Amino acid sequence: MKATVLHAVNEAPVIEELTLRAPGPSEVKVRLAASGICHSDLSIIDGGMPAMLPCSLGHEGAGIVTGIGSAVTAVKKGDRVALTWNVACRTCFHCLRGESYLCPSGMGYIYDAPYAEGPHGPVWFALGAGTLAEETIVPADALIPLPDELPLDLAALLGCGVTTGVGAVLRTAQVRPGETVVVIGCGGVGLAAIQGARLAGASRIIAADRVAGQLETATRNGATDVVDTSAVDLPTAVRELTAGIGADHAIEVVGKPEAILAAYGSARRGGIVTLVGAGRYDETVTFPALSLMADSKQIRGSVYGETDATRDLPVLADHAVRGTLDLAALVTERIRLDEVNAAFASMAAGDGARRVVIFD
Repeated sequence: MKATVLHAVNEAPVIEELTLRAPGPSEVKVRLAASGICHSDLSIIDGGMPAMLPCSLGHEGAGIVTGIGSAVTAVKKGDRVALTWNVACRTCFHCLRGESYLCPSGMGYIYDAPYAEGPHGPVWFALGAGTLAEETIVPADALIPLPDELPLDLAALLGCGVTTGVGAVLRTAQVRPGETVVVIGCGGVGLAAIQGARLAGASRIIAADRVAGQLETATRNGATDVVDTSAVDLPTAVRELTAGIGADHAIEVVGKPEAILAAYGSARRGGIVTLVGAGRYDETVTFPALSLMADSKQIRGSVYGETDATRDLPVLADHAVRGTLDLAALVTERIRLDEVNAAFASMAAGDGARRVVIFD
């Protein structure tokens, strides 16, 4: 089967023929129908997120179960499923406290053994699912059954981007009806956060990005106001839109120190800053010490939108079927597997939201 394989940091991934190993007793083989391309994949390519190499990229997808291990009972061949990269153990400190998104074993299984053999030797997962490939093998607990009414090319987005963005608003930030929200970064996750703010009943949703085309898409996804950060200072613009107060919530979805500081500056006194973007491990952010106390702002990190995939993905799928969550509005382009490098280049340039790879 064909897969997108990264051999070295800052090199373009290549499409290679891999041979999957057989599923273990608790594992499942899935033939992918579609896979989203997420910024975390780009962070692995440029070294912002470490990974074992060579690795197969991709971690949000949907497809059909084609093989099951001897101990698997939750799914069967032919089932339509979405894949999650965060597979909780259900027994650790965090899982027992309802924090499955912090489970230290969430991606631990991907390092137990290579999942495939390539022309140059063993290939590992990058982020727990290997969805930028025609087939993959994952634990049965990584699969979420899907309603028949939900197309697989849209369901693929539930595995990471939608879950992260919507979850950050509803679970981490806990936005309430009538509050004001600014979302910084209008890629796939940011647009999902905008839709999440709409679901939460936010009265004003301010979308901020340095690319004008992204702001047009943000409006279609529910933003009430837009700010072009290439032309104006974001905290100043947000205060002008909020009678000098600032936003109740600032949702940062870029992962850059300057965006994090802009989010902090855009939140009102007593406001909540939610950090969703995956920053580089070697970058730091410095805040004014007095402001941290005197302005009484809360800074919250958000991993996977504080989502429990088993619990929350079916709810999001139901929203999508009913039309209260518009997955189609998040898709910039549908492409083939051999177009992934062009898609990564567009993502690095800040062009578009989610590109979805469609498999035959």
